[in-house]
Amino acid sequence: MTRAFLFSGTTAREVTLEEASRAPRNGGLVWIHLDGRDDAAQLWLGQQSDIPDVARAALTAHETRPRAALFDDGVVMNLRGLGTTPDDDPDALVSTRFWADKGRVISINFRTACALEDLTTLFLSGSLADPGDLISSFAQITSDLMNPQVAALGDAMDDCEVALETGSILQTRRRVTEIRSQAISYRRFIAPQRQALERLSSAELDWLDEHDRIHLREAADSAARMTEELEAIRERAALIHEELTDRRAELIDSRSLLISIAALIFLPVTFVTGLLGMNVAGIPFSQEPWAFWGVVGFCVLIAALVLGWFVRASWIRGR
Repeated sequence: MTRAFLFSGTTAREVTLEEASRAPRNGGLVWIHLDGRDDAAQLWLGQQSDIPDVARAALTAHETRPRAALFDDGVVMNLRGLGTTPDDDPDALVSTRFWADKGRVISINFRTACALEDLTTLFLSGSLADPGDLISSFAQITSDLMNPQVAALGDAMDDCEVALETGSILQTRRRVTEIRSQAISYRRFIAPQRQALERLSSAELDWLDEHDRIHLREAADSAARMTEELEAIRERAALIHEELTDRRAELIDSRSLLISIAALIFLPVTFVTGLLGMNVAGIPFSQEPWAFWGVVGFCVLIAALVLGWFVRASWIRGR
């Protein structure tokens, strides 16, 4: 939903889009958040002649990655964070694009970012006095929301390592694949986000003070730490996947060996029973009352001898 906010230097309030468009930008802050899915919002953005065409195209691009592009006294900032509807989003993290110049910030979302609610509350409390405050606060809120998610992936990987000893190989392997896929999806955006925040923190902009730079560097450091954690999770997932593959191969080999042993044990028994079961004359002891149990005992003896040989050769005990 498209919303507009105005901070006049003493109070902050929500206003209409028209009022925000007419508001002076000296000594205050105008924040206009556009819904990229709203045609009226797209039309309004196209009418802002003071925004460079390249910057306007970057704000409405469908495929984006975290970046910071400077335009004289303005900047296009693209940041990624958790979304409110992760099941419906094609990407793991939602893109929020900012155009910031002196006294004004225009942001646009095609999907709702979780950080917007906290950012709105912070703005209406009067804590954001300039574009640097707003962007650095958004970056910090985004990092604070992402930290538990990355930590949860690390904890889930710990559980998978424990499950190596007791859990199902198939279920553990599926879980490891899910964690690895999610870690890769997060890292794809968090790694360049660090670079974007560092670039903005070092930019020479009148509306960016030292306090804002400190917060931007803190958010960049948090992004760097999360990137390292996600890289570690990906490497741990690869190691666990290899271990699961090896254990599965060992399990298959062990079961194949047992099947082969069983077949070899019954091979001579099958030969004897097949030989005595031929429908021809002259089979010895065929009329004797003890013949059946005699053949059974003989087969058991052969099976026991073959099994004993396997045990002595450590084919069974060794596995």
